Amino acid sequence: MDVTSGTPPFMIRGVALYGFQHMAQFLDFLFTDGAMRTGTLVAINAEKMLTLERNDELRALIADAEFKYPDGISIVRSIRKKYPQAQLARLAGADLWEAMMERAGREGTPVFLIGGKPQVLNETVEKLRRQWKVNIVGAQDGYFAPAEREALFARVAESGAKIVTVALGSPKQELLMRDCKAVFPDALYMGVGGTYDVFTGQVKRAPKIWQNLGLEWLYRLILQPTRWRRQLRLLKYLKYHYLGQL
Repeated sequence: MDVTSGTPPFMIRGVALYGFQHMAQFLDFLFTDGAMRTGTLVAINAEKMLTLERNDELRALIADAEFKYPDGISIVRSIRKKYPQAQLARLAGADLWEAMMERAGREGTPVFLIGGKPQVLNETVEKLRRQWKVNIVGAQDGYFAPAEREALFARVAESGAKIVTVALGSPKQELLMRDCKAVFPDALYMGVGGTYDVFTGQVKRAPKIWQNLGLEWLYRLILQPTRWRRQLRLLKYLKYHYLGQL
């Protein structure tokens, strides 16, 4: 298979990733001929790759996800190293989500939002409707009891959503997407972490120049020095990269 075509296999440490030259190409793939693909969309970065090694449940969830894409610059660089002919860009999850919402607004694609604080979720819904006229067919903040999960899944199914985005953090969002998809498989599920917070201005992303240089991790470390232990763990991934253990 031609790895420049945007389809797997881009195999990095046993994980098959989709890679695309730019955002529009990925969107065209997801919105094929006006019909949304179904399955689960998961962002992969170096930290998540390391977590897979020690978390069997998350590893199984990621393995079952149909569409995995390189969210982190380290993963992009590893793919380029292992597949020199590959042409792909980093697709940050927050940017991909916004691009999907804009496209959904243009095409009238029904969207269901899950997760986040109640006020943040309300602001997200209002902004999506105002900015891109997104057809929000349902929303549920992240503060619901385990006993309410089945009722939530029924609401998602009844809504007829074609895109369901879940902001609960990993692996909680992957678990919920798996269980909801078992009840209602006719949608594209996307785990988005803290994206609603970024979209509504509750959390500030690194300036574009830092993003373009692949230094968002450093920007976050400067703002949150307590993250240093998490960043130190990434030295293990660098070892994999530079020793060719990909």
